[in-house]
Amino acid sequence: MATSATNLRTTSLSHKLSSLSISSNNKLSAFSLTVRQPRLKSRFIVLSANLDAKPTVLVAEKLGEAGLKLLKEFANVDCSYNLSPEELCTKISLCDALIVRSGTKVNREVFESSGGRLKVVGRAGVGIDNVDLAAATEHGCLVVNAPTANTVAAAEHGISLLAAMARNVAQADASVKAGKWQRNKYVGVSLVGKTLAVMGFGKVGSEVARRAKGLGMHVIAHDPYAPADRARAIGVDLVSFEEALATADFISLHMPLTPTTSKMLNDETFAKMKKGVRIVNVARGGVIDEEALVKAIDAGIVAQAALDVFTEEPPPKDGNLVQHEKVTVTPHLGASTVEAQEGVAIEIAEAVVGALKGELAATAVNAPMVPAEVLTELKPYVMLAEKLGRLAVQLVAGGSGVKSVKVTYGSPRAPDDLDTRLLRAMITKGLIEPISSVFVNLVNADFTAKQRGLRITEERITLDGSPESPLDFIQVQIANVESKFASAISETGEIKVEGQVKDGIPHLTKVGSFEVDVSLEGSLILCRQVDQPGMIGKVGSVLGEENVNISFMSVGRIAPRKQAVMAIGVDEQPKKETLKRIGEIPAIEEFVFLKL
Repeated sequence: MATSATNLRTTSLSHKLSSLSISSNNKLSAFSLTVRQPRLKSRFIVLSANLDAKPTVLVAEKLGEAGLKLLKEFANVDCSYNLSPEELCTKISLCDALIVRSGTKVNREVFESSGGRLKVVGRAGVGIDNVDLAAATEHGCLVVNAPTANTVAAAEHGISLLAAMARNVAQADASVKAGKWQRNKYVGVSLVGKTLAVMGFGKVGSEVARRAKGLGMHVIAHDPYAPADRARAIGVDLVSFEEALATADFISLHMPLTPTTSKMLNDETFAKMKKGVRIVNVARGGVIDEEALVKAIDAGIVAQAALDVFTEEPPPKDGNLVQHEKVTVTPHLGASTVEAQEGVAIEIAEAVVGALKGELAATAVNAPMVPAEVLTELKPYVMLAEKLGRLAVQLVAGGSGVKSVKVTYGSPRAPDDLDTRLLRAMITKGLIEPISSVFVNLVNADFTAKQRGLRITEERITLDGSPESPLDFIQVQIANVESKFASAISETGEIKVEGQVKDGIPHLTKVGSFEVDVSLEGSLILCRQVDQPGMIGKVGSVLGEENVNISFMSVGRIAPRKQAVMAIGVDEQPKKETLKRIGEIPAIEEFVFLKL
C-alpha cells in the first residue's frame, strides 16, 4: 500500500515534454520537434519551431502595451483588430499563437484553417465561451486564459454598485439632469450595521467582503469550497445557502455560471429572502432569472438591484429590467479599469510566451493529448472517477468547506504500473466543476485543487487477481463535512462513495456503509428507508405516475427489516412535487436527488 499527497507530487506532463526535447540552452530556437501525422491520436502536445525562427503571435483584439512589450521580446507580433471570420481564417495559417478577448469567435473553422501551425490561443480574461475547446484539443492547441488580474477591479465595481444603489445615485443624477430637484424621493439606506451575504467566496467575493467590512457591514458568505479559517481571518461567517437568503439585507453575487448556478435566484429563492433585500451582480447574468427578479421587485420583496451583467449582452434596451427605476445598470464594466486591463495583458502575454516555450501553463483550460492506448484502457475508469467526484460533492451540506479528500484505488497491478494522474484529475474535475467556472484537466488539476485549499491524498491497495484489468474499484471520501444524506457518512465519519466498472459502464457500488449497484447514467435518487415489503413498488409508482423513467434500481441493507438504502437511476429530473411525494412515503427517512 502506497500513499501520496496531491500537493507533494511533482510529476507532470511538462517533465515528459522536457524528456523529448533536445536543447543546450532551453530556448525554443535551439531545437525543433516534429510529430508524424499518422500518429496524431497517440501523442502528447509538443510545440515545434524552425531553427532560429521567431514564432508569430496574432493579437486580434486590443491588448495593453505592457503585454505587447512582453510578446515582442519573444515573438513577431501582428496586431490586426476587427477581423472578419474569413480574414481570421486566412491569417491564422501564418500564426503560432492567437490572443483574443470576448469579441472574437475562435471556432472549429479557425483551428482547421491553421493547418496545424496554431499552438496556443490566449483569452485575455476569464471566460472562454468564444473558444471551441474540443476543437482546440483535437488540433493539439493549448488554450490559456487570464483569471486573476481582474479581481480587484471587479470587487471595486461591486462595492461601487452597492453604495450607488443604497443611495440612489444613478436615479438622482438622471433626475437632476432632467431639471428636477427631488430630495425626498431619493432618500437612501445606510450600509453600517447591515448584513451583506457574499454568494461565492473566491477571489472577487473575498475582496468584496474585505471592503464591505471596512464600511461597517456584517458580512456572511456561502461557498461550499471556502475554507472556514480563511473566512474567519477576515471576520466572515460561512453559512448555508438558505441562511444567507433569509438573513441578508444585501446580497452580492460572485459565483460562476454553471448548470448548478444557472437561474439560482428565481421565484422560489426570492420568496425565501428578507423583504426589502438589495441585490448586486457583477458575476454572470445567467445566475439570476431576470423575469423573476422584475416580479420580485414589483412585489416589494427586492427593494433594488444593481447589475453589471445580463443573460443577454447587450440586454434589450426597452426591457422591463433595464428600464426599471429601481434597477441600476452598467455595461459589464467589472474589469474596466486601466490597471486591470494592463494586468490582464501581462498575465495573458506571460501565459502565451510560456506555452510557446513548451511550458505547461497553470492557467491552461484544455488537456494535452494522452497516448491513445492509455486513454482506451482507462476510459471507463475516467468516467467513473469524474462521476464519483461529482456525486460526492453534491452530498456535502451547504456551509461545509471541502478541504480534505481521500481517493483509494483497488488494483491488482503494482503501483508503478498504474498512472493515476488522469484519474485524480477527473475526480478533481467532478469535485470542483459543478460549482466553479474553472475547467479542470490533466494540466491544471493539482494547481486548481491547491488554489482552493483542497488536499487530495491517494492510497493504492494491491489486490489479488489478474493485472489485465487496471482497477477493481475507486473510492472517494470527503472528511470533516456534513452531508445532505446522512447515510452517506461512513463508520469513520466521512462521506464515502465507491464505484466499479462493469461491462464498460461506471457503477455506484457503495454509499456510506450501504452496498448498492446502480449504473451512473442520467441522474440518481438515494433514499434511506425502513426495510419492509412494497417499498420499491411505492417509490416506482410515484415516479411512474409523474412519467419519470427508471433506468436502474438497487437496494442495499444492513440486515433484514432494518435500515436500507435504495439507489434509483432516472432518465429525467423529477419535479420538486414528485420528490416531495417520495419524501412523504411513511417509511422513507431521508432522500436526495443528484445530477450526474
